[in-house]
Amino acid sequence: MAVNIANIKNLLLPGLYKVAGSYDRYPKEWSHVFETQKSTLAIESAVQNRILGLAQLKVEGGATAFDNNAGQRFVWNAEAQEVALGYAITLKSIEDNQYTKDFNLMNLKLVDSFSQFKEIQGANIINNGTTYDASIGGDGQALFSTAHPYDLGTWANTFTTQLDLNESSLLQACINIEGTFVDEAGLRINAVPEKLIVPTALKPVAERLLKSELRPGSGDNDINAIRSMKGGLTDYMTYHYLTSNYSWYVKTSIKGMMYFDRIPYDTDAWTDNITDNVLIKGRERYVFSYRDPRAMWGSLPTS
Repeated sequence: MAVNIANIKNLLLPGLYKVAGSYDRYPKEWSHVFETQKSTLAIESAVQNRILGLAQLKVEGGATAFDNNAGQRFVWNAEAQEVALGYAITLKSIEDNQYTKDFNLMNLKLVDSFSQFKEIQGANIINNGTTYDASIGGDGQALFSTAHPYDLGTWANTFTTQLDLNESSLLQACINIEGTFVDEAGLRINAVPEKLIVPTALKPVAERLLKSELRPGSGDNDINAIRSMKGGLTDYMTYHYLTSNYSWYVKTSIKGMMYFDRIPYDTDAWTDNITDNVLIKGRERYVFSYRDPRAMWGSLPTS
């Protein structure tokens, strides 16, 4: 049923001192986590390749070792989703509304509904990061795993035992990112931590860890190693759409968290010539995904 005068009966009468319902929203957050890629296909795919492994010693007169194992390893897929929402309003309710400045039925901020849904969709890539998604494919592991495969074994972008956010655990995450991330052939890569990502509940902890000039939680004059190490972590963000109050994440310098923009947000409005109802709708197509789990480190304690 269309929005009608029964839905806005008090707005038909003069004398209201306040018409409320609209609030400020958080600024866009997903763009600080995901790289934007213009999409032209229903399914966008990325291929992870193996390059050459380590060189080998050669004895005098001996044969040169050959590494012929280069080539494709994993395929990551991202299928565009269609997002839509609309509403109908009667012509009479538009004509008789006395407070169009404060509550305009022709402008119920459809864009806010789309924006917040997009934030939730993006955050859910991280929220669901311990569950393998076969539609994405890749290396057969969830985003956060201790068993991401490469040619010589496995590598991890989470702890074996999940740790609460504190100085020790954050330092260990930074060390692991820089010291243990390898490519598909097992060669070390230049990966460094760039941004700490926390839910609202961990914002005070993140503030103390990253804003303290000296070692946080200590009376000593030690430097804050989290900030001062070469490639140290100096930035954090509060991601308001994370569902766990305890999990925390580190975005690395590896570009792999992806937002594919297939069809940009657009709106349309028209009048039904039978009912005279005004119909307003919005639509867009996009998908959040990832193509390299090295882009993130996650710690996911449950309490």
